[in-house]
Amino acid sequence: MSLIQMQAVGVGAIVVLIAAVLFIIFILASAVRIVNEYERGVIFRLGRVQGAAKGPGLILLIPIVDRMVKIDLRTVSMSVPPQEVITRDNVPVRVDAVIYFRVLDPNKSVIEVENYVLATSQISQTTLRSVLGQKDLDDLLTNREAINEELQVIIDDHTEPWGVKVSAVEVKDVEVPQQMQRAMARQAESERERRAKIIAAEGEYQASQRLSQAAERLESPTALQLRLFQTLTEISSEQSSTLIIPVPMDLFRPYLKMGDGHLPSEPSEVQREREEEVERL
Repeated sequence: MSLIQMQAVGVGAIVVLIAAVLFIIFILASAVRIVNEYERGVIFRLGRVQGAAKGPGLILLIPIVDRMVKIDLRTVSMSVPPQEVITRDNVPVRVDAVIYFRVLDPNKSVIEVENYVLATSQISQTTLRSVLGQKDLDDLLTNREAINEELQVIIDDHTEPWGVKVSAVEVKDVEVPQQMQRAMARQAESERERRAKIIAAEGEYQASQRLSQAAERLESPTALQLRLFQTLTEISSEQSSTLIIPVPMDLFRPYLKMGDGHLPSEPSEVQREREEEVERL
């Protein structure tokens, strides 16, 4: 055998050896899997599930025979696309929500459903439309907590056979048409006006009671005169060009009698009345 033939055989042997080493490395790499703390591995051996999910840590598989599917156990927050809903009182609204769920049984999430995330999203959309379609607009705007709990219970019942637990469902936003918003604004304004009128009427009623009590206390002429002086003081404190001079009607009574054709019997009566009025002031 010549030198060239020996070199060709040597090169071929090296190539075969390198290929064998690479194949062995590939087989070993496919047989070793690392599962994180928040993951679990569902192992299929020739198409059959091998017991409970494995992990976390290092998992050894039989090359070519075993296949492992990793499942994330962390809570997933998923936004439900906006849904066009007609409420029970025939008001069109646009509603979107967010759903929180996690996998409790990795085997069921792989075996029972093809894609548990997509399936949960679809069942959330249909449940959102069906439940909100049975509610009035006022309930939808005011009873958010009760509606969220109802949605969570219904969706969780549907996803339980898939090994998925729905922990919470929150309605994020309710978009109402502009015409309905204006109608609601007018309704709120009318309600505020009604409350304002009731409060004003209640205030007038209480003020009338206080004025009645004050009138009872002002039956004395002295108290009435003091109130008159207080009123004059309040008027004078304001910057006004109006001048008010109170004149007792008793001073004009004799002249009113004269106008009626009745003269006082004695001039001294007029003088006496004037003196009493001056003493009273």
